[in-house]
Amino acid sequence: MKAYLILENGQIFEGKSFGAQKEVISEFVFNTSMSGYVEILTDPSYAGQSVVMTYPLIGNYGVCLDDQESKRPYVKGFVVNELARLGSHFRKNMDLEDYCIQNDISGIQGIDTRHLTKMIRQKGCMNGMLTTHHYSDINEVLEKIKAFQIKDEVMKTTCQAPYVMGTGQKRVALYDFGAKKNIARELVKRDCQVTVYPATTLADDILKENYDGIMLSNGPGDPSECVDIIRQMKVLMESGIPIFAICLGHQLMALAHNFETEKLKYGHHGANHPVKDLSTGRVYISTQNHNYVVKDQSIDPKIAKPWFINVNDQTIEGIEYIHENMKTVQFHPEACAGPLDTGYLFDEFMKMMEENNHA
Repeated sequence: MKAYLILENGQIFEGKSFGAQKEVISEFVFNTSMSGYVEILTDPSYAGQSVVMTYPLIGNYGVCLDDQESKRPYVKGFVVNELARLGSHFRKNMDLEDYCIQNDISGIQGIDTRHLTKMIRQKGCMNGMLTTHHYSDINEVLEKIKAFQIKDEVMKTTCQAPYVMGTGQKRVALYDFGAKKNIARELVKRDCQVTVYPATTLADDILKENYDGIMLSNGPGDPSECVDIIRQMKVLMESGIPIFAICLGHQLMALAHNFETEKLKYGHHGANHPVKDLSTGRVYISTQNHNYVVKDQSIDPKIAKPWFINVNDQTIEGIEYIHENMKTVQFHPEACAGPLDTGYLFDEFMKMMEENNHA
């Protein structure tokens, strides 16, 4: 069946439908990863968005359900140049199209994803519609497309009640703003017992449990809209407990210190983004998925200093707090899928907890 991608600038791409044949409106971003599409589809940070894969062939190893980063996919639409109908891999549970059908994900294939990616790079992230309906006059849907906004997605992706993973010696509280599973798995691997809390949890309820450390997770949307959560971050940052934050957690903690965030033109989405550790000069390849960053000029040098920067565009990728036992990064050291270069940062968090316990 024919399918159409209608962008808010009036550009129309015609291709073939796969997955759910339903009409969806979302924000469109592109991802430069060559593999890891199951992890991408199930990353809660993509809530409210559709993903354009720049690699031309997607689905060639099918879907392994163990690779899911959350209980269900959060991507609204999936755009590929060519869909592999029959995936081949010894861990495969099903083909990608069947997975998209089961999980109600609308897809389109057979379009020029290179041209689409260049357009997003030039004009920035755009809203768009995936549909199988041929509109003779797209003006009837353009206003609806332009009006779409990503709102309250953290509340839609967070867990509904606390739960525990692992039985290790170190006790860690993980704030779930849309957390990828591998964050908790990396902590469990390092002898931690992880209690995962909903995003609405009061900081005082966590502090009274006397955890060895607190982890702040990734998540979707504009961080500045999370006003109630930022209030709780202000309480946490004064506790003295070691804190490590990733992605949205990194942005929320910056906002709690009255730093500022801004939206990038087209964001960072992929598994090949170079970041530089300013303390050593060493460059690592990282997995990233974010549209917002902390503004460099807004960081108060009396409170914090840049820790990592993006080698490509010099944006802030990590912050080290001077007088607080806290480090935060914009990229994903749990890297699932992606390079394992920065996994050592979880070991750094373990050292922070160890030193705090002996202080």
